Amino acid sequence: MAPSNYDGILLGMGNPLLDISAVVDEEFLTKYDVKLNNAILAEEKHLPMYDEMSSKFNVEYIAGGATQNSIKVAQWMLQIPGATSYMGSIGKDKYGEAMKKDATGAGVNVHYYEDETAPTGTCGVCVVGGERSLIANLSAANCYKVEHLKKPENWALVEKAKFYYIAGFFLTVSPESIQLVSEHAAANNKVFTMNLSAPFICEFFKDAQEKFLPYMDFVFGNETEARTFSKVHGWETEDVEQIAIKISQLPKATGTYKRTTVITQGADPVVVAEDGKVTKYPVIPLPKEKLVDTNGAGDAFVGGFMSQLVKEKSIEECVKAGCYASNVVIQRSGCTYPEKPDFN
Repeated sequence: MAPSNYDGILLGMGNPLLDISAVVDEEFLTKYDVKLNNAILAEEKHLPMYDEMSSKFNVEYIAGGATQNSIKVAQWMLQIPGATSYMGSIGKDKYGEAMKKDATGAGVNVHYYEDETAPTGTCGVCVVGGERSLIANLSAANCYKVEHLKKPENWALVEKAKFYYIAGFFLTVSPESIQLVSEHAAANNKVFTMNLSAPFICEFFKDAQEKFLPYMDFVFGNETEARTFSKVHGWETEDVEQIAIKISQLPKATGTYKRTTVITQGADPVVVAEDGKVTKYPVIPLPKEKLVDTNGAGDAFVGGFMSQLVKEKSIEECVKAGCYASNVVIQRSGCTYPEKPDFN
């Protein structure tokens, strides 16, 4: 059991998806109109893709979903059973069972909503030259209901937590749930964090994103998402440092914490903006031949970061842990890691 002060300290909510991952070719990307370093929701034209991937390429099935990845990595870094909890929606099928087994095995306290009608969500992960493109078929993940969150045994996880992380992807599924959690965090001086997650979230779910921005104490994202955010808000700058500062200075719901913006840039330094200033932290260099794929790199960074944030470590320590975790994950397929972390 977790020491009482760490029991359920970090709660995540998001879309639990099974990654269907394969190294593909440029021709495949072109056929399905997908771009590297991007994440999208599957449309009609993408649906045959999953079967074609498994017949044409060497496919791996890996438990995924952005928030779930981050929570699992935080759990792994903490090595304190039950320190983290997670909610999302799966189907009543073998993929759902596999996911539950994986997350529970990782030490996360999962409370899934199990949807009777839709199969467990999947995410096509197309890898070319180590870079990834994500095409998510949410399916059951899209069926999460705020009623599940309101059940006493689930709301208890919200009450118990002191830190919350929700990827921007969940904005498309249950803004009502995000509202309840963010308002609870603000009312109880707890730390609420989200991720920009993908250019399409910044573009097409701008209103939902803006509604919850005042509640965000930490905003995570990568350089592409930050630039999209800037464009959508008419800031007319591509400068990631300037964008990070601007995001950190947007209005806040409460004055308990100042907002910190944390933007990763692949192999380039991590940009952290707070108090109108930017600090840059170099990432751990990795020779190209050691890169397996970038799937889960950003999620792992957040997981590592949060693992130290809940311990009330300095931002520098949090970033170091994030860089360590992402360095581990990009040397493996999907968001996976060895049995124990080697981080101090």
